[in-house]
Order: sequence, then structure tokens, then C-alpha cells
Amino acid sequence: MAQTGANTLARAEQFIWLTARVLEQRRFAHGFLGGDPDTVETALSAYLNEDGGYGHALEPDLRGPVSQPLHTAHALSVLDSIGRCDGQRVERICRYLTDVSTKEGALPALLPTQRGYPAAPFIPIVDDPPAELLATGPVVGLLHGNQVWHAWLFRATDFCWSAVEALEQSHPYEVEAAVAFLDGAPDRARAEAAADRLGRLVREQRLAVLDPSRRAEYPVATGYAPGEHHFPHDYARTPGSLARRWFTDEELERSLDHLAAEQQDDGGWPVTWRQWAPGTALEGRPLVTLRALGTLRSYGRPLG
Repeated sequence: MAQTGANTLARAEQFIWLTARVLEQRRFAHGFLGGDPDTVETALSAYLNEDGGYGHALEPDLRGPVSQPLHTAHALSVLDSIGRCDGQRVERICRYLTDVSTKEGALPALLPTQRGYPAAPFIPIVDDPPAELLATGPVVGLLHGNQVWHAWLFRATDFCWSAVEALEQSHPYEVEAAVAFLDGAPDRARAEAAADRLGRLVREQRLAVLDPSRRAEYPVATGYAPGEHHFPHDYARTPGSLARRWFTDEELERSLDHLAAEQQDDGGWPVTWRQWAPGTALEGRPLVTLRALGTLRSYGRPLG
């Protein structure tokens, strides 16, 4: 583990140029070096399929060319990051989302078209996959946050409200998806109430490591990799997130200190989820690095 300092961004830049895909290189250049957003969108278009969805391992744990909801959610987050979550590009995505939704009008995590292509063993392929908050919440929240209005959103939004308000037992990635939905949901009073309840659940079930120096004392969710803990900054990625209210200033500062200290000697941040193939881990680290830099910057941490 490397000690962070004034050269945090410079070391991360070297890591990105050394290891990242073209898309992540373009995203870094746009986000931290004043690069042109057009180049990001051009790089993203390489993953676009004729059905309006995205594939080609845009989400590294799903290999192969076929479109999947998780790839398409990833594409939307990229478009959001460059201020391009609008117009015909999003209309086309929403048509794809409509086509692949379940009878509830929401998204499954993985369509059976993935069968025959490599995929992470912790993402099961089934013939009739159910709708999941994990897949639907971030997409709905992001579209609402960008004031996108499309017929697909009506039932998908209802699904997310029902899923979030019914949560009793959960796990960190599902909570992250719920937060992504609540942060963009247009009914702010309802979102704040749901977030307050969810925050109590997170603390009661110890789903966030509140003291990184004692993280071994916190449970790891079933099916997660050993040591795959989540911290306050994983839920509250920006100060404006509803999840920020779940944590004291001291808890959040400890979390951000831990995040900053996790920068490795090569300039990148580590992947904490289960690694199942060398290529996916290699492609995942630049994504984690971009996220870490974005979180630290959003809280005013110096990057150098």
C-alpha cells in the first residue's frame, strides 16, 4: 500500500496510461485533464449494439458481444459523467430497456443470452431471470436525475419504490443500488424517508465499516470475496447523496482517509470483489481508480 501525497493524481495518471482501456483513458482525460467529452462518447460507441444496448465486456465481468442491462447501465453512467445523458442516445437506450424488461417493467441483472460466453461465476445465468433492484435502481435514478422522461420509467420507478421500501435484509451492492435510485427519485420527501430507514438498516446490520482500523470485526456478505467490505464513502459517493446523512463527520473522514491510503504503489486502486480471470481484474482496476479519484475530489480532498 502506498502513502498518498501531493502526487496522487500524477501517479494515478501513469497507472491509467499503463493499464486502462481506451474508454477509461478518455474518461480520465475528460474528468481530470480537461479532455473533450466527444472522445469519451466515441470510445463508448464501440460497445453499442444494433439493439440499442451495450455489450462487448463494457462491464468487465460479463464477456462476449451480447447486450446486457448491466452493460447498458454502465454506458448510462459514462454518458452522465460527460453531461450527455439526453436526446436520441438516451431514447435509444430506453427502447432497449423496454424490450428487455420483465413483466414488472424492471430489469433483470443478466439475460440468458449471456449463456455460451464467459461470465463471472457469481452472476448466475437463468432462463427466466427476475427483476432486480440491483440492476434497475441505478438506471432509474440516473435517468430521473437527468430529467429524462420516458414511458419505461413509470413502471420501473414503481418497482424500485416497492423494492426499496420492502428491504429488511440486504447486502452492500443492493444498498448502493437503492441509494442510486433514491438520490435521483423525483419525490424527494419520500426518498428522504426511505433513505433514513435504509440508513438505520445499514448501521444495524453492520453493512458499512465505520472504523477501517477494525474492519476485520465487520461481517462480509454471503458470496462476497474475503475482505470485500464496504465503507461510508461507497454509499455516499458525493456530499449531496442522501447516504451522507447516515454517517458522522468523523466516520466519513476516516472512510475517506482509508480510501486515499488504498492507492497502490503503481498508482491505481485495488479491486476488492472476487477475481475470477486475469483480464477482468486488469480492466476493473482503472474503473475503481476513476471512482476513487472522483469520490475524493467530490469531498474536496487534494489530489495534487
